[in-house]
Amino acid sequence: MRKLLFGSLIRPPLTEPPPGVSDAAMEELATSIDKAARRRLGHSLSIRAVDAGSCNGCELEMHALSNAFYDVERFGIRFVASPRHADVLMVTGPVTRNMGEALLRTYNATPGPKWVVALGGCARDGGCFAGSYAVLGGVSTVVPVDLHIPGCPPSPTAILKGLLALLEQANKGGRVS
Repeated sequence: MRKLLFGSLIRPPLTEPPPGVSDAAMEELATSIDKAARRRLGHSLSIRAVDAGSCNGCELEMHALSNAFYDVERFGIRFVASPRHADVLMVTGPVTRNMGEALLRTYNATPGPKWVVALGGCARDGGCFAGSYAVLGGVSTVVPVDLHIPGCPPSPTAILKGLLALLEQANKGGRVS
């Protein structure tokens, strides 16, 4: 134990390099989302995260939006605990048989205008879990999906770009694919 303690005092800590996006670009992206949300909704964007049976990789990236680097709440994007307060349902993972009814109830509890975002490859078509006896399939098998954000898992920047595309398309009156 003593050797481990002294060794840790000499070696530098193991850390990951910061994301490759500049602060100015991230701020511009988040500000654009806030402006588009206020134009369409009249208020900030509220997101309800729904885990329909994922491996938690997409959740880690989605919740990274709230960390000190991205801090999207300063731009008016917030995660809410109730679907009754949400504008966007962000669904991760393939929809398991156990979560099919819960996802449908969450969708029905969300007031309009509402959008559903399928986050990651598994939410699109079931991913590597497709064909399993416990999986119904992608999110679109249970509720209508307005936007698919690809990736396994998608980066926080990709999630923000997807939300911006969703809001811009909604302001034009169309659907995003």
